[in-house]
Formats: sequence, C-alpha cells, structure tokens
Amino acid sequence: MAAKTPIYASLAVLFLINILNFYDRNVGNALTEPLKHEFKLSDQEIGFMGSAFIWLYAIVGVPLGRLADHANRKYILVGGVLVWSLLTAMNSFAQTYTHLILARLGVAVGEAVVAPTATSWIGDLFPADKRARALAIFMLGVPLGGALSYMLSGPVAQAFGWRTAMVIAAVPALFLAPALLFLKEPKRGAMEAHGHSTAAGESMWSVLRIPTMWWIIASGALLNFNMYAIHSFLPSLLIRVHGLSLAQAGIGVGTIMVIGGLSGAFLAANLGDRVIRTHQNGRLVLAAAFAVLGAPAAYLGIVQPNGSIWVASVFMALAYASCNSYYGLVYSSIQDIVAPRQRASTMSIYFMAMYLCGASLGPLLTGTLSDWRARVAAQTAGSAVITAQHRAIGLQEAMLIVPVLLLLLGGVLYAGSRTVAADMGKRQLESAGVPAVVG
Repeated sequence: MAAKTPIYASLAVLFLINILNFYDRNVGNALTEPLKHEFKLSDQEIGFMGSAFIWLYAIVGVPLGRLADHANRKYILVGGVLVWSLLTAMNSFAQTYTHLILARLGVAVGEAVVAPTATSWIGDLFPADKRARALAIFMLGVPLGGALSYMLSGPVAQAFGWRTAMVIAAVPALFLAPALLFLKEPKRGAMEAHGHSTAAGESMWSVLRIPTMWWIIASGALLNFNMYAIHSFLPSLLIRVHGLSLAQAGIGVGTIMVIGGLSGAFLAANLGDRVIRTHQNGRLVLAAAFAVLGAPAAYLGIVQPNGSIWVASVFMALAYASCNSYYGLVYSSIQDIVAPRQRASTMSIYFMAMYLCGASLGPLLTGTLSDWRARVAAQTAGSAVITAQHRAIGLQEAMLIVPVLLLLLGGVLYAGSRTVAADMGKRQLESAGVPAVVG
C-alpha cells in the first residue's frame, strides 16, 4: 500500500486542480443573471463571452500541449493555475462588457494547460486497464467544480455581490499551486507494456492518421456543445421557467451536477476498466449507449413546465450523468491508441477541434436561438415587448438542441467503436518496436 501512496496522492492533487479549473471556468455562468442585468446584456452577448473564452482556450492549448510532451509538466501546471486564478480575481474589477471578456480570455490561457498536461501525467501513473477509473476520477472535476461554483457563487453573489464571488473563486490556488510543487512527475511511458515507442519522433499531427481519432474528435465537439450549453443556460432556465432565485438556481444546478456527475463517472470508472479486458471496443460502445439513453432524459428535463422543478431536476441529472460517463470511457480510449510521448499533444489537438467546433458554438448558438425564439413568442402573442415569459419560452425551446445532439453523439461514438480495435492493435505493435502502417 505504501508504494501506491505517491500515485494516488498525485491523482488527488490533479483532481483538486481540475475541480478548481471548472469552478473558475463556470463562475461566470453561475453569475449570468446578475452580469446580464448590470451590463444590460442579451443572451447572445452572454453566449459570445463564453465562446470567446473557448476560441482562445482551444488555440493556445495546441502549443501548450506540445510543450507538455517535452517539458516539465509540473511547472507548466503551476504556471497555468496561477495565471487563471489571478485573472479570475481580476474579473471583479470589470466595469464594462469588454473588460469582462478580456479578463475571461486571460483565464482561458491559464486553464488551457490543465487537460493535456494532467491527462498525460495520469497516463504515466496507471496501466491501461486502470486508466478509465483514474481518468473518470480526474474528470469528476467537471461536475464537482461546476457544482461548487454554482452552489457557492450564486448564494455569495446574492448576499455580497457578484464581484465578491469572483474573488473567492481565485483563493484555492494559493493552496493548490504549492501542493503541486511537492509531486514527483512520472517518467513518460512508465506504465506501458513495452518500455519504448517508435512514435516519439513523429509529428504531433500524425495522430490524425488514426481513423478512430476522427470519430473521437467529432464526438468531443458534440459533447462539448451540449455541456457548455447546459453550463451556460441551465441556471437561467431554472430562474426563468421555474421561478427560482439566483441562490436557489445555483444550488439546484449544483445538485444536478453532483448527482449526475458522480453517477456518470462511477458507471464509467467501473464498467470501463472491466469491459476493456474482454472487448477492445467496449468503452466506446458503452459511451455510445449512455449518450443515446441521455437524449430522452434531456428532452423531458427541458420541457417541464413551471411547478415541475423536481421532475425537471431528476431528468436533467440523468442527462448530465450520461454526458459525464463520456470522459472516463473516451479519454482512456484515446490513450489506448496513441504513444505516451504524444498524449499531451493529442489531447491538445482533440481539445482544439472539439472546443472550436463544439463548445464555442454551444453558448453562442443556444443564446442566439433563445433570443430568436423569444421574439417569435412575443410576436405570436401579439406583444410589442419581449417579456420575461417570452424569454423563458425562447430559452426552453433553444435548449431542445441538447437531446438532438445526444442522439447524434451516440451514433458517432458507435462508429468509432468499429475502428478502435484495429487502431489499438497498431499501437501495441509500435510499442513493441514493430513498425505498423497507420491509416
């Protein structure tokens, strides 16, 4: 047990960093309504702020991922934590919409180091048949960080103002950055069955010759569209449709994320590492099934009328669980098909594509659809003014894009499951020093 302690201590610190990562990323979403009112923003402008964050996050992640494959991952992570936390605190000084956007762009640069660097690190801590569990634990930072952000930021903002909530979001970095410095970075490729890889000198873009990577990238775009649409507008949906206060909506969204996130991650962790021992494509098949099952749950959660908050919350928790099962299953599949010295680069390419093609469109398109459907609702009612009721209708209709894309996500993941076994075989041959033709 003593020999395992450093490994799980490292995973624990990386897990806590990912919680802070998604706490600070979601704090703006948790404060959407007060920001909207203070700066007189439309849903489209709210969506653009989220999309601008994602565009820069995706682009700078590629060189940072490349750097993480060759430089000290510990110091890269420490730098990222300090940068994004400082800029999160700087949000509290914003006086205009432009100031808000500029501060959020600084957060994006710092946070871009986390996923490629930390997932590469974890890949060198755990063997292939234990990675789904380890990565599922690490990616619990998505629902837990988001949940804490909503559950704490909403009530704090209601009591002390949104600027105080921004400052509080930055404080944990003062403890996590020093803790990270005490970790020992693992040797790259330490957990591979064979001690080397012929892919070490290849271009980082060579991973795009792996057929399964294209399906995984497409799946990431679909998943992140949904996740960012949910994170950006679910609090507003609860406020507008179900009449919750800012604090109640924050607690409600946080509860949905905790229950759904833990459930999805638990399923991915336990089933993913079991199924890979008997079916090489099992992880992607499971991910596809969870996505398809999440579609009707999302639909039923979104369309519930005022007075059905508990029913809506249960179905949204189920939908969120289906989304969160993705991470442990798919991220471990990525590490199964690429070389250890390409893992951070691969994740940065994957993130660039899925954020630019998915996450960046989630808040912006959902916000644009919401404004359009609100105008249509007002015109249908013969009203010259768009009322709160019309905005509730518009947002509810706009968010119906989520279940549609969950169905498409299931189809894309199933297609990836048809090619992953062959790509894993090629990777194993390369790891053994046997040249294999890829693509």
